[in-house]
Amino acid sequence: MKKIMTIAFAATMLAACGQKKDAPKVLVLYYSQTSNTKVVAEEIANRLGADITTIEAVEPYDGDFQATIERCLKERELDVLPDIQPLTVDFKKYDVVFLGYPVWFGTYAPPVAAFLTQNDLSGKTIVPFCTFGSGGLDSSVKDLATVQPDADIRPGYGVRAARLQAVPQEVERFLIAGGFLEGELEPLAEFPEQHPVIEEETAIFDAAVDGYPMLHAKAMTVASRAGYDGTEYVFTAENLPREGAPEMPKDEVQVYVLVADGQAPVFTQVVR
Repeated sequence: MKKIMTIAFAATMLAACGQKKDAPKVLVLYYSQTSNTKVVAEEIANRLGADITTIEAVEPYDGDFQATIERCLKERELDVLPDIQPLTVDFKKYDVVFLGYPVWFGTYAPPVAAFLTQNDLSGKTIVPFCTFGSGGLDSSVKDLATVQPDADIRPGYGVRAARLQAVPQEVERFLIAGGFLEGELEPLAEFPEQHPVIEEETAIFDAAVDGYPMLHAKAMTVASRAGYDGTEYVFTAENLPREGAPEMPKDEVQVYVLVADGQAPVFTQVVR
């Protein structure tokens, strides 16, 4: 396949030598509760030589999973957002903002929601990135576009917290594909039309989702392609009610699975 070259506008303009007077200023701005999103934020900032700062809640969320869930449920019931600390940088002077967050309840965490209600991003280029348990990149970017309709929102990057070891190589490809770093990428083929799963493919799906308590699903159809790190699959699966939650309705989900050479299958994201 013919190689494609994408030329960076952010990294090259931010280079220490030969920086142009009209170079756009780039900021990596993120909220991280457990440091997972921090890992991605620092990788992006280091690659681009960009400024970096955090969104902080005045009353920090407890690191305990259940305590965080309970607080979020209460805030959602009351329709309130947490107070956040003033930013330590002049946000308005940046042209390009990489905005990072963990996905909670299918969208960006409440401190990021608070930031978005307090700041107008009109005219800025926003590049979302997130960490999650199973998915939420697509849904959170849709929410971002709704609350900031006049921002230039670019395609985002998301990674499961269980796959942080993949961040360096995936972030590099993400930045090249977005035109923020110089480099070459072989274009991936599109996924072909899906077909009913066979026994071998069912086994791959079951192995990938085994042990993840928030996903109880049965693979129905699948398509696969050669990816950068191995064979990539996209399964259409019936999401069944989980144990202890029989009231949950059945629905269909898209489950992306990676099988790298010599490694067990892992799912990379769920799109609901």
